[in-house]
Amino acid sequence: MRIRDSWEGDAFDPECPTRVILDRVGDKWTVLIIEILDDSPKRFGEIRRAIGGITPKVLTSTLRSLVADGLVTRQSFGEVPPRVEYSLTDLGRSLQAPVTALRRWAERNVAELIDNRDRQAEIDDAQAR
Repeated sequence: MRIRDSWEGDAFDPECPTRVILDRVGDKWTVLIIEILDDSPKRFGEIRRAIGGITPKVLTSTLRSLVADGLVTRQSFGEVPPRVEYSLTDLGRSLQAPVTALRRWAERNVAELIDNRDRQAEIDDAQAR
């Protein structure tokens, strides 16, 4: 299915493909990969080392999805041993500012959010008794 360039989505419509894109860009691994690829192309191992806790399987899957979405390019070099680099496309670079803003917001507000969750858990526990 090809959607016209002039078509705009409506994320509030449950049938709108915009929701698929929001799922993709709202994924924590996508956010971190977009940030890692900010300044220069990176190899798989570089990305994996930079992002603590991501498994090779999840990284591979996420990179494939980002390539399919046109946010990341995968360049394979005809070398032995094989060398592959990932970099942001222009579309991927256009996502950097909002992704960086979201990450920074999360870093600034994480303590308050955790406190709020803890406080709500205490309220829920007290009400359950």
